[in-house]
Amino acid sequence: MNTYVVETRQLTKRYGDHAAVKNLSLSVERGEVFGFLGHNGAGKTTTIHMLTTLLKPTSGTALVCGKSVTDQSLEARRHIGYVPENVRLYDTMTARANLLFFARLSGVENPDRRIDETLDFLECRDLAPRLVGSFSKGLRQRIGLAQAILHRPDVLFLDEPTSGLDPMGIKTLRDLIVRLNREFGTTIFMNTHLISEISRTCTSIGVLNQGELVFRDTIEKVTERYGSESSLEELYLSVTPVQAKGAA
Repeated sequence: MNTYVVETRQLTKRYGDHAAVKNLSLSVERGEVFGFLGHNGAGKTTTIHMLTTLLKPTSGTALVCGKSVTDQSLEARRHIGYVPENVRLYDTMTARANLLFFARLSGVENPDRRIDETLDFLECRDLAPRLVGSFSKGLRQRIGLAQAILHRPDVLFLDEPTSGLDPMGIKTLRDLIVRLNREFGTTIFMNTHLISEISRTCTSIGVLNQGELVFRDTIEKVTERYGSESSLEELYLSVTPVQAKGAA
């Protein structure tokens, strides 16, 4: 049985002569919390957009739970949850109404019960009757996360999930990510450029620089080799010596 939830082979996205992602070959095992590090512009978001079927690759292949995403397959989407950096919700609707809309789109059976279960898991059922337009970024992220896991995806993609959050919001989101992984068995694929979040949350990491994968290992092995968080930062800087430009 294939234990890989995410597999890419020579995955490439070009815009004219510029390669935002170059020949990315990467595997993420079921149950991992995978941290995808890179400077702003390294190609992390472009990668996630391809893996979530939002962007068609120029070449190469990618599978999520054995289903092709390179042809933007509906079958692949059933296994995917996605929270973008800036969560898009309907501000004039309540949190519950937003979640009911997305639950029906995802074909969730008994959506009201699933919404209650999800809000209870995220410890935010009190948000259900409130208008989303009144929410802080942290609360929007919480509802965005609820929306992404209503259909109980096998893999959850998070794009800079802690961007713009205060320290308490970061800790809350970090704890929820760990609980999702431990209690639901959800594989997490998280884009970030924050070393601190990688060291506290992830079980493995990959580093992208100018669209190319330049490092891949488990956190355990990295910690054994490099030690402290400051050493992890030195590792990161050593494999990303040039600030990437032009990619997302």
